[in-house]
Amino acid sequence: MAKTRVVVVDDSALVRSILTEIINRQPDMECIGSAADPLVAREMIRNLNPDVITLDVEMPRMDGLDFLSRLMRLRPMPVVMVSTLTERGADVTIKALELGAIDFVAKPKIGVAEGIRQLAQDITDKIRVAASARVHRSSVPVPGGAVAAPAKPVTMASIGRMSTEKIIFIGASTGGTEATKDVLIELPADCPAVVITQHMPPGFTTSYAKRLDGLCKIRVKEATDGERILPGHGYIAPGGLHLTVERSGANYIARVQDGDPVNRHKPSVEALFLSAARVVGPNALGVMLTGMGADGAKAMKVMKDAGSYNICQNEATCVVFGMPREAIAAGAADEVLPLEQIAGKLVERLRATGGVSLNRV
Repeated sequence: MAKTRVVVVDDSALVRSILTEIINRQPDMECIGSAADPLVAREMIRNLNPDVITLDVEMPRMDGLDFLSRLMRLRPMPVVMVSTLTERGADVTIKALELGAIDFVAKPKIGVAEGIRQLAQDITDKIRVAASARVHRSSVPVPGGAVAAPAKPVTMASIGRMSTEKIIFIGASTGGTEATKDVLIELPADCPAVVITQHMPPGFTTSYAKRLDGLCKIRVKEATDGERILPGHGYIAPGGLHLTVERSGANYIARVQDGDPVNRHKPSVEALFLSAARVVGPNALGVMLTGMGADGAKAMKVMKDAGSYNICQNEATCVVFGMPREAIAAGAADEVLPLEQIAGKLVERLRATGGVSLNRV
């Protein structure tokens, strides 16, 4: 089997050396080159034609975002970003995902060498996923390295009178930051609450939630433990913590807690979807978006058995068709739809079931 050929782009000689070492230890991949800046990388990519590149966010001579934007418009290929765990690093990483990067790894601010070595499994797993992911040509220009926020689109008409019992649950992983945005951005301001678990490490979900809040009609925030879940709001699971829902009298509340990883993930879609089945039952709508692995697939079937209506993203529009495929195989899906049709189907379903709790309408 041919090895995955990787080019490492990072201004730190130490980081380049460690990443090269980690990649070359894998039997199924090899580092075929490393570059200290994007201009050198550009020639290396042209000459070596790698399968995947790892790209530092902050680079000399050319901003990493500017380079990524040019690359994804002119020669789209799988990119794994190597981010610094800072507020600016988080903001830039979220923009890189918008531009088409498949995924990212967060290197620590202190003890970088040892920190990267501890992330070896995560790094190589993400390179493997990137090598098989669907890459789409970017149309987002980044003049001078700045990403212009798109204008809020004209969303669907108001849903109208809606039971506050309804909640939409979304699970996503690789490729999911943009897929979730594409669903949320179409929802009207009066839609039911949306509760989201996106696989992300600590330090990045704050920037992600802020970005979504600026783009969507609904209000979007990181969930906090014990807060009431309200219609017209979206709640993102904080990186490194599980998000579930509970009932408190007439209200739903968010429960944000530490705990062991579930299916190797924290936050876990499985944890969220099991709480949806237990607490919300037939008033839940489940959505499984692009992502690697099977996190949440079995729990989505439990949701369906409890009366929820579930939609899975189809293979053609997924960056990685792992989690939706497993949910479909588990018998959890009522419909399998292209990404661009999911928000419309949610609104259609909500209008059909309106202000009452109907099991399997």
